[in-house]
Amino acid sequence: MLLGSVLVLLLFGGAGAASAHAALRATDPKDGTVLKSAPRDITLTFTESVGLLDDSFRVLDPDGKRLKVGDAGHGPGGSETARVSLPAKLAQGTYTVAWRVVSADSHPVSGAFTFSVGKPSPAIVVADTGPTEDPATESLFNMGRYLAYLAVALLIGTAVFVTACRPPEPARLRRLLWAGWGTLLGSTVFLLVLRAPYESGAGPASAFSLKAFERTLTTRPGEALLVRLALLLVGYFFVVRLLRLGEERLPRVWQAAGGALAVGLALTWAAAEHASAGIQVPVAMTSAVLHVLAMSVWLGGLAALLTTLYRASAQLPAAVPARFSRLAFASVTVLVGTGVYQSWRGLGSWSAITGTTYGHLLVLKLLAVTLLLAAARLSRQWTGRLVTVVAKSETVAAEAESVVRETVPAAVVREKVSTGGVLEEAPTAVVGEKVPERVGGSPSAPEPAPVTPGPAAPAYRHGLRRSVLAEVAVGVVVLVLSTVLSGTLPGRAQAEAAEAGPATGGLPAASVTNVPFAVGGATGKVQITLDPGRTGQNSVQAIVYAADGGLATVPELRLSFTLPAKRIGPIDAQLRNKGGYWGTNDLTLPLAGDWRMKATIRVSDVDQISVTKTVRIVG
Repeated sequence: MLLGSVLVLLLFGGAGAASAHAALRATDPKDGTVLKSAPRDITLTFTESVGLLDDSFRVLDPDGKRLKVGDAGHGPGGSETARVSLPAKLAQGTYTVAWRVVSADSHPVSGAFTFSVGKPSPAIVVADTGPTEDPATESLFNMGRYLAYLAVALLIGTAVFVTACRPPEPARLRRLLWAGWGTLLGSTVFLLVLRAPYESGAGPASAFSLKAFERTLTTRPGEALLVRLALLLVGYFFVVRLLRLGEERLPRVWQAAGGALAVGLALTWAAAEHASAGIQVPVAMTSAVLHVLAMSVWLGGLAALLTTLYRASAQLPAAVPARFSRLAFASVTVLVGTGVYQSWRGLGSWSAITGTTYGHLLVLKLLAVTLLLAAARLSRQWTGRLVTVVAKSETVAAEAESVVRETVPAAVVREKVSTGGVLEEAPTAVVGEKVPERVGGSPSAPEPAPVTPGPAAPAYRHGLRRSVLAEVAVGVVVLVLSTVLSGTLPGRAQAEAAEAGPATGGLPAASVTNVPFAVGGATGKVQITLDPGRTGQNSVQAIVYAADGGLATVPELRLSFTLPAKRIGPIDAQLRNKGGYWGTNDLTLPLAGDWRMKATIRVSDVDQISVTKTVRIVG
């Protein structure tokens, strides 16, 4: 049931616009400028390193025809820039530039802008400017990413649990280990094959292009997936060796090999996501590796402990959950330290917590982690009680055995042990008294009352099962939120892009669109004003009204524009909360036509809805 809920969340909660981490900082020529003479090249500057595609630039002339430009490359600013050379002679009029690059942390980003030579064109003739996002490719790729995160936690966490906690029946975790290894192997191959269409925005069928696949193998995300695949093939032998364990411990050589494999797997994530770009990359990479490992040891270990608690043929020794409790505490300590650092690095300022999607998701994750820590504390309490009651039982058993050996002659004890006899009758003498004889002349042997853990032990084990189950359920939510965060533009990058953008004043009414919504018991509409509602730079003002006509506030409002007929977009409006309304002065719509405007309104932590309207943009 839990797995089914997760899959529903992955299938339906992962759809939406692609989240890219490299935000456009500046363009040369600047958007909307009129130049006296034609530029020799076009240069884009981003907030972090970007990778280039074969079709990164599409430049349209004033007649809407595509220009033949040079190969895309990096400019003098290094890997944070993208540059393309233009023909020697350009006709007078307005040119449209549609671009698409891949962020250093593996996510594609696209957009468009215009510039004019001599004077602006009186009208813009539209033409094919390149691909938009394919929803099927995006949803499939995101699902593969979610499964990979779940699988690595299951694989590493179960392996560490078997090695460090030494459950009495490690073979019962066979299915869990193979499920983690097999799912991670399958999702890695799946992501590797789907990587090319995900970057280019094409459909899943283009994944079978040999040329596109060869290009994927030369990119950093592709190389990271290849390394992950190689490590998993080596890891097969480690899993086989681990499942052959009985009561003995895994040899130190194998423990070292397993640790190296786990670190290597974690590095394949750190090398292709947030940590690989931005500030303090070496520190961020180390932090990311520790974060993935600690997350896997804790959440994967919880799944292994839960399986052991429910499937063990005999009562689980209290030492097993006690060992995992200490391991989980160390993992949580690492998670808190690395999480604080990564949050600071991604946010950049306190205002980003409430003013960016990244900040909102981070708050949700913090709440989920708090709930997870509460469940973990409860599990530690049940573990402590179970260890205490079992220890008392063992002490009582040891004392009873000592009494037996002191009150029964050694010869009798040896005789009974050697013959397999049973000591009978409770002792009536204390140490030093004569042992009474039974009929037949042989001394009676005192037998201590059977020692059991008492009625509290089963109750403690039942309580431990429930608390661990709660930890696993909340842990899956935390894992999903972590994956979504890895696909969201960091607040620091969003702020840098906003500061670099031009600002203009005034929001007079021009083109007004009303977007009704109803979700989570809340109904109302969003009034969206585009000024001037023409090609080029526009200002946006979005006001949320409640059902009674009064002003309403929502925690998040997103707006994106796509021109499907000409395959431009999606272009994120990057609305900011202005206090009473949401707005921006930096939306550029380069071409005339019927644009598809998608408004996403979030009214609570879990309730949101996306509504699409068609907006006519004139030249």
